[in-house]
Amino acid sequence: MSTTPSVTTAAQKDSSQVRQKEMIARHFDRLAAAPDSGARCAYTFVPGNLTELLLSFDVLPVLPEINALQSAMRGKTAEYIAAAEKLGHSEDVCTYVKSDIGMMKSGNIGPTGQRLPTPDLLLLSYTGCFTFMKWFELLREDYHCPVAMLHVPYQADGRITDNMRTYVVDQLKNVVIPKLEEVTGRKYDEDRLRAHLARSAQAEDDLVWVLQSAKNVPSPIDAYFGAVYYVGPIFSAFRGTADAVDYYRELRAEIAERIRQGKGPVTPDGEVERERFRIVVEGPPNWTSFRQFWKMFSDEGAVAVASTYSKVGGVYDLGFRHDPDHPLETLAEYCLGCYTNLSLPTRIDLLTRYLSEYRADGFLINSVKSCNSFSAGQLHILREVEARSGRPGGFIESDLVDPRYFSAANIKNRLESYFQMLDQKRAGAAS
Repeated sequence: MSTTPSVTTAAQKDSSQVRQKEMIARHFDRLAAAPDSGARCAYTFVPGNLTELLLSFDVLPVLPEINALQSAMRGKTAEYIAAAEKLGHSEDVCTYVKSDIGMMKSGNIGPTGQRLPTPDLLLLSYTGCFTFMKWFELLREDYHCPVAMLHVPYQADGRITDNMRTYVVDQLKNVVIPKLEEVTGRKYDEDRLRAHLARSAQAEDDLVWVLQSAKNVPSPIDAYFGAVYYVGPIFSAFRGTADAVDYYRELRAEIAERIRQGKGPVTPDGEVERERFRIVVEGPPNWTSFRQFWKMFSDEGAVAVASTYSKVGGVYDLGFRHDPDHPLETLAEYCLGCYTNLSLPTRIDLLTRYLSEYRADGFLINSVKSCNSFSAGQLHILREVEARSGRPGGFIESDLVDPRYFSAANIKNRLESYFQMLDQKRAGAAS
């Protein structure tokens, strides 16, 4: 058990993180300038987002979940959630939604301190989260802008059928693309889309290499906390851009050098010098106390070698890549294959596979109070994965962006007990 005192210092960052921060700043600069520049913007979501298609129309993506989590890391979501609850939104409503509504009612000032533009389009790609539909209904009441919905069938049987793919492609052709043409006054340009998709595939190759680098011992990355930075560009506004290609090339080179030197992950509080536990993590992180949460792991030498949250915007390590030769079909397959669109048996299979392939000691579930698309069925997942893998599971509870539901003492006690149990099992196996 660690007795290291908690001291807040300036967070350590790799050069790739600095690059990413600059990319994000430039994107929000473009968004802030949109009312004057005439640029169009679409609000959309991370799972199943159609970034390449938007970029082919010169439409700027705005992702409300990203705004909410970044606001949480800056300590703003408590006031936003309070504002939404004063308007009548229940405590049980997704806190991403309440943070977004509260931010909108408080001037719509984005995470970088600049005002976000009013959307020209609400583009809803429905991938396993019913809340998304209600969220955009609420935004439509205030923004009075066009809405396009892409309904994506749930992968109940764990596979994508031809009928499912065709169903999504038909909606892209007959609903989404015509709406983008109407909003922008531009015609669909498939060659531009193909170019963006080719860049996506290139970046996806490097991302998968980075995530799979955690199979090394010690792992050079943390695939839960650290991976939220790694997946940021590809899950949000940058997939399909030259910026994304450059970022992932630089990130891959950094990680390759860490492997060469036999180093562990970089955390905001320094490097993990000794990898004591290799953990697979299910569920999103808590954003209001993100650094403190991460430190509870790193202080114990616990490194996440795989996670499901880092697949919420695409399970690329199962082989999917955007294919420029089949542009609309590949967009459909991407939407159909996002983690939140997978059935519970498929999620169980994936976790069990990660435990074996990444030589993990155990797995942890962070059950998030207000995120049913992740939390529903997690106790069943816990029992099934333990039975199949023979590895012990742990269970903690928090929330996405509501600080009222992050109990640091409770989570720390549970984690310390879990790591002690892993230590005891290891000692017992060695004796």
